[in-house]
Amino acid sequence: METKEKNGFMDKFLNKIEVWGNKLPDPIVIFIFLMGVILASSFIASLFNLKATNPATGEVVEAVNLLSGDGLILIVTESINNFSAFPPLGMVLVVMLGIGIAEKTGYFETAMRRVIEISPRKLIIPAIILVGIIGNVAGDAAPVILPPIAAMVMIRLGYHPFAGLVMAYGATLGAFSANFIIGMTDALAFGFTEPAAQLVDPSYTGNVAMNYYFIAASAVLLLIVTYFITTKVTIPRLGSYKGEAINEKAVGEREIKALRWANISLLITAAVILSLVIPENGILRNPETNSIINNSPFMDGVVFLITILFFVPGLVYGLKAKTIKNTKDFGAVLSDSMSTMGSYIVLVFFAAQMLAYFSWSNLGPIIAINGADLLQAMNFTGIPLIICFILLAGMINLLIGSASAKWAILAPVFIPLFMFLGYDPAFTQMLYRIGDSFTNPITPMLPYLPLLLAFAKRYDKNAGIGTLISNLLPYSIAFFIIWTLFIIVWYLIGLPVGPGGPIFLS
Repeated sequence: METKEKNGFMDKFLNKIEVWGNKLPDPIVIFIFLMGVILASSFIASLFNLKATNPATGEVVEAVNLLSGDGLILIVTESINNFSAFPPLGMVLVVMLGIGIAEKTGYFETAMRRVIEISPRKLIIPAIILVGIIGNVAGDAAPVILPPIAAMVMIRLGYHPFAGLVMAYGATLGAFSANFIIGMTDALAFGFTEPAAQLVDPSYTGNVAMNYYFIAASAVLLLIVTYFITTKVTIPRLGSYKGEAINEKAVGEREIKALRWANISLLITAAVILSLVIPENGILRNPETNSIINNSPFMDGVVFLITILFFVPGLVYGLKAKTIKNTKDFGAVLSDSMSTMGSYIVLVFFAAQMLAYFSWSNLGPIIAINGADLLQAMNFTGIPLIICFILLAGMINLLIGSASAKWAILAPVFIPLFMFLGYDPAFTQMLYRIGDSFTNPITPMLPYLPLLLAFAKRYDKNAGIGTLISNLLPYSIAFFIIWTLFIIVWYLIGLPVGPGGPIFLS
């Protein structure tokens, strides 16, 4: 991939990041390496009789040597169970059935195009941003489909197409953990958070929606931030466009009718679910307490309900738009959507082994307890800790693109550490998700950046990575500053980040 030569400090720095990131091995290899590191560390830790006292229970936690006879038996006999019982695997694959059919039939793409087509002129830019933020639930669809559409719209509005490209890309990826809808990213994050929390408290249970209050509020906030950066920085900086517009056909009559029926089916499905939740005797409430949140069938089954909420309109759209003509097409769409998860399934196998080794060795609690003691002794908690953790996650994101891979590595260390400092896993997870999001627009580790460059070259053959990064950087900086301040205010007020997701452990 060719890049434009730049002499500025930021361009040189980002080029270095790209070079360093490209030299990192595949995440699967990183997990294999970490498995070896944990095994060796367990031997050394047991050799020096490392231990720590759990301040909550008074229990002494000792390091376990996994290179002993008993350790090797565990490794050999439990490897299949580690993989098959790994919480994120089932949740993500089930959600993907719904998201996959909505994406592969064309429902997501048509919905995005239609929203932009029918929006009044003054609301077009906010509509694009909103579609980008909500589009996170559509997986790969939003960062692939939305930027070129936004570029064409910007030309019609009299602006430079690059403004549409970077705005849509920034909204989709920079606000990755902000949404009004619970989706696969919530399931992914929670799947690693719960087992990490159980290293400290085996009875801990969370839920997929435990960040929902904060991510929904963040969607509104980041829409405003993105709109401000676009209108006050990006559009004035890029100026007018002198080239020719690239026309693509509008949404056809068949697609519009199919979209209408799909949206009706979505509303009906949502209404049915709500009818089982809202009434005081709703069958999805807790049968003893009538709670919607605590130990209720609704929260226990929220992943499946999300799947149904995507699956039904996706199927209706496919049937009406003729992208599904028969049962073979239906099977092919589902198979195609699941085939994209192959690399994730392989990644999960090695991530599950690594987390199991970490749990068996007791290294996680020992590191967390001693780390928490050190941070408390240094009085390094509260706001400074929040800022530093968000920055750490953001910097790691520049080198490792996979959100699940990063959290699989960080969660077993930082979830217990924050728990010993008194913070609930839901809050720690939210801090990580902010850090994992704000550098997304500028990281060269995501596969969408080369695609964005290809879109840019349609309008300017001399465009390079430096062109894109220089226009995306204001979004990342603004997201970091505003989003971090927002979570700090949220923390100071003490609001829960979601249902069953308080700031502090009770």
